[in-house]
Amino acid sequence: MRWLDHREPVPDSLRGAIVALGNFDGFHKGHQAVAGEAIRWAREEGRPSIVATFDPHPVRFFKPDVEPFRLTTLEQRQELYLAAGATAMLVFHFDAELAGTSAEDYIEDILADRMGAAGVVTGEDFTFGKARGGNVQVLADVGAAHGIRARTVGPVGDNDEVISSSRIRDSLRRGDPQEAARLLTRPFAIRGIVEHGDKRGREIGYPTANLSIENYLRPKFGIYAVTGRILATGEELKGAANIGIRPQFEPPKELLEPYFFDFSGDLYGQEIEVAFHHFLRPEAKFDSLDGLMKQMERDCDKARSLLA
Repeated sequence: MRWLDHREPVPDSLRGAIVALGNFDGFHKGHQAVAGEAIRWAREEGRPSIVATFDPHPVRFFKPDVEPFRLTTLEQRQELYLAAGATAMLVFHFDAELAGTSAEDYIEDILADRMGAAGVVTGEDFTFGKARGGNVQVLADVGAAHGIRARTVGPVGDNDEVISSSRIRDSLRRGDPQEAARLLTRPFAIRGIVEHGDKRGREIGYPTANLSIENYLRPKFGIYAVTGRILATGEELKGAANIGIRPQFEPPKELLEPYFFDFSGDLYGQEIEVAFHHFLRPEAKFDSLDGLMKQMERDCDKARSLLA
C-alpha cells in the first residue's frame, strides 16, 4: 500500500482518486463508514481510493502538553486502511504552514493541484483550513470550481449516541476494553519494540516483554487479559499484562508488561502488538513478593479462562 505525503505531488497513477478526508485515528465504525463510501465510489468509477490522516494530530500541534490520547500509530492505520480496501494512505503533516492554510487554498493547492482529486468524502461535521474556516459546504462549492465532487456521510450511532473516538477513550480510561472493542470493531492494541528491563518478572517466574507506551492513550492502569502478535512472524500469543507504573518496584516507570503463556522464545528487539481484551483488576502494591506471585498466578488463571 502506498504511503503518501501531502507536501508532495501524488504519483500520476493515483491522480483522479476519491479521497476520504478526516483524521481517522481510531478508525472506528464512524470512520469506517466514511472510508467505505470513498472506496465504493472509487470502485464504481474505476478510480484509486485514498484515506487521509493527520500526523501529528491537530490537537497535539495546538496543545503540545495535552496528555497522550492516540488510539493508533500511523503504521497501524495503514494496515487498517489497506484491510478496508483503500489503495493508499495520505498523511497530512500538521505543522504551522498547514495550520495557516486557508480553506480555499487547501482545496486548490492540495486537493486539486497536488493530488488531482476527483472526489472527496467527509463526515457531515468535517471542518478544515485556517481557524476551521472550511466546512462541507465550502468543500462542495469551492471544490466544484476545480472539478472536485463532494459527498458526506452522516454520523454512525448506537443506543441513540454517536460513535466517536471520545467514547472509545472514555471506555478505555474506565477499564472497559470490551466496549472500546465493540465501537472500534477490534480490540484496542498497543504496538512497540520489546526492550530490556530490570528482569524482575523473570526472577519471580513471570518473564515479561517490556514495551514503552509512548504516545498511546493510557487505558485504566491495571492487569488485563491480552493477546499478542509478533509482527515479523505473525505468531499469536495469549497472556496477562500489567500496564501502569509497577507500584511493587522502584522507581515508578510507565510500562506495558505482557507475560505470554507457554512462550519461551526471545522477543528482545522484536516488534509486537498487544491487544486488550478484559480488565482483571487495578494495580496494587503487595506486602511481599510471595503475595504478588500468588496474585499473579490467580490473574493468569483468570486470563486463561477468559481467553479460552
